[in-house]
Amino acid sequence: MKRIVKSPWFWLASVFAISVAIGAFILAPTHVLPIYQPSQLNPALVDPVAWEDENHRISDFELVNHLGDTVSLNDVEGEVLIVDFFFSRCATICPIMTSNLTRVPTELNSHDSWRILSHSVTPVADTPEVLSAYAKKMNAEDRRWWFLTGSKKEIYRLARKSYFACYDEAQGGDGGLQDFVHTENIVLVDRLGRLRGFYDGTSESSINQLIEDARWLLQKKD
Repeated sequence: MKRIVKSPWFWLASVFAISVAIGAFILAPTHVLPIYQPSQLNPALVDPVAWEDENHRISDFELVNHLGDTVSLNDVEGEVLIVDFFFSRCATICPIMTSNLTRVPTELNSHDSWRILSHSVTPVADTPEVLSAYAKKMNAEDRRWWFLTGSKKEIYRLARKSYFACYDEAQGGDGGLQDFVHTENIVLVDRLGRLRGFYDGTSESSINQLIEDARWLLQKKD
């Protein structure tokens, strides 16, 4: 059998290609998300009691989704969560946020362990029936997206002391209410209940980053 002898140029090209591949792998940026603790956030967002918490996890809750089911933290255990706060009669930032979030189910459709939790900040008005109609109107009907209502005190506690999604003091808002949560912040939570990102729900580029970061968390094994 005749032996095939490869030219020195072949070996040189092979070494060059391997070197480039290794270099690209070494130099490629690694996707890393911080684990946010209360002390790392804007102090205006954090209840002073939580400043010293260095192992923050989102707290348990009991709310009702737009399907009429009572749900708690146990029902979303092990899921990556995308969390926002809105109200159905809002005519400013809320429709923009909800519309932007409708991209998430399409972008993450190859994964199952995630959920969007949209909390109504006017829960007395936003009954499950109202929220169900809102989800339909906004083309936001997906089995992994819950619109939540319940006790106002519970929802505001979650916004301010669990997710740190809004200022801890009354900021006013639509309707001139003295104490009213009104924020464009969307919060990303990992499978262990840790805060991993904050995004402007009215910004397309910020939603793009949210989707990328959520996908990265879903691909991680831990």
